Amino acid sequence: MNSLIVSCTSCGAKNRIPADKQHLSPKCGKCTGQIDMHSLAVSVELTDTEFQSFIAQASLPVMVDFYSPTCGPCNSIAPLISKMAREYFGRVLIAKLDTSCNPGTAMHYQIRGVPSLLFFKNGTRVDQVVGAPPESQLRHSLDNLNKQ
Repeated sequence: MNSLIVSCTSCGAKNRIPADKQHLSPKCGKCTGQIDMHSLAVSVELTDTEFQSFIAQASLPVMVDFYSPTCGPCNSIAPLISKMAREYFGRVLIAKLDTSCNPGTAMHYQIRGVPSLLFFKNGTRVDQVVGAPPESQLRHSLDNLNKQ
């Protein structure tokens, strides 16, 4: 999984924050001050080996972007996915899975085309969007995920 290096606003110390833990209110390792991750949030990069445990243990609803780095539509919505990771921080976990490197999970969920966005709540898939949705449709799906 990916991680972030974040400077503490109180003492300036650099802290490594694993992306899958960024929503858990991290504290500075030096001064124990709260680190505000809201504007720094990123998508969690998942692999086949960690996918199921991440979904099962998630304390928040999860949206997973199944993508391929060589896919034009995937690359066109990547900035939107990053934007949503920051805007929905603390309400929805945004993750992504590269299907070219992790085909097992894509096969398990019968992903036949990318991009495909799967939405999970309490470890269960509750919605799916295939293709590159417009921002309004993605917001609607994320808002509905919070309401369920």
